[in-house]
Amino acid sequence: MTASGPPVLVTGLPRSGTSWVGKMLAASGQLVYVNEPLNPQHPPGHSPGVLAASVTHRFQYICRDNETPWLEAFSRTVALRYRWIAELRRNHRPYDLARMAKYGTAFGIGRLLGRRALLDDPFALFSAEWFAKRLGCQVVILVRDPVSFVGSWQRLGWTVYFHELLEQPLLVRAHPCVEELRPLVGSQDRIAKAAALWKVARQVIDELAARTPNIRVVSYEQLASAPMDGFRDLYDWSRLPWSPRAAQRIAAACTGRPPTGPKPRKGFTWTGLSRTAYRPMDSRQALSAYRRRLSPEEIAHVETLTSLPAT
Repeated sequence: MTASGPPVLVTGLPRSGTSWVGKMLAASGQLVYVNEPLNPQHPPGHSPGVLAASVTHRFQYICRDNETPWLEAFSRTVALRYRWIAELRRNHRPYDLARMAKYGTAFGIGRLLGRRALLDDPFALFSAEWFAKRLGCQVVILVRDPVSFVGSWQRLGWTVYFHELLEQPLLVRAHPCVEELRPLVGSQDRIAKAAALWKVARQVIDELAARTPNIRVVSYEQLASAPMDGFRDLYDWSRLPWSPRAAQRIAAACTGRPPTGPKPRKGFTWTGLSRTAYRPMDSRQALSAYRRRLSPEEIAHVETLTSLPAT
């Protein structure tokens, strides 16, 4: 059987809810979930069974001028053609073998049943236009409130190394606003760096959405406040059937309670062979959680740093 629709890419900056949205779309039963093929760390990246190309940067930029070998590699990925031998040659620890069995089986069954690939990959954000135009992906871009975004990065102790973006000339050429990051190269101010990344990413997202029809920008906060209505709309836009089973799975996942018990689950912890950070949660309670990670002074600072020019 052939796939019944286009592949789907869910992207946005890390900690913007891509894993959550990807898992909820996969609840349709019509998609094969593929976690972060462009992540330069292993796992989940550096998996030639999933993606037969070498990722050298976080936020790897792909366009027509450098699409060799990306076009061939991702064409195989979205066609759900797993490369067993290549994967086995590179990754053969017990964890890797389990992951190979999971993905290889999912790809094979998915292809036989006519399912579509769903790529959950925040590192594809700056290349979203290429995925939309060259692979025909329906692209969902998650945008999160900047204070919540920065607060989440602070809680995890994350930072960003801007040289990985600035050392990609094609990325800087396509999106000159990336140059705004240069003064912060080497800075130890994690709040300022996360805020700068959010601001530049938001400018890029607005540019991409304005000129690319099959890119859909979704507010994490709006989706979290009304997940059933929001996901039903996303299902329709992504050409996925909204079934009672999908609705039940989404309702259970977005309340933070397991289907058969009253005990809440903790949200966002690395888990499973896919190495996704998503776990069932109360999506509405998550809206304000990360704002509490910053002081009032830090919140005001982030809001100043991330203010966009009036249009």
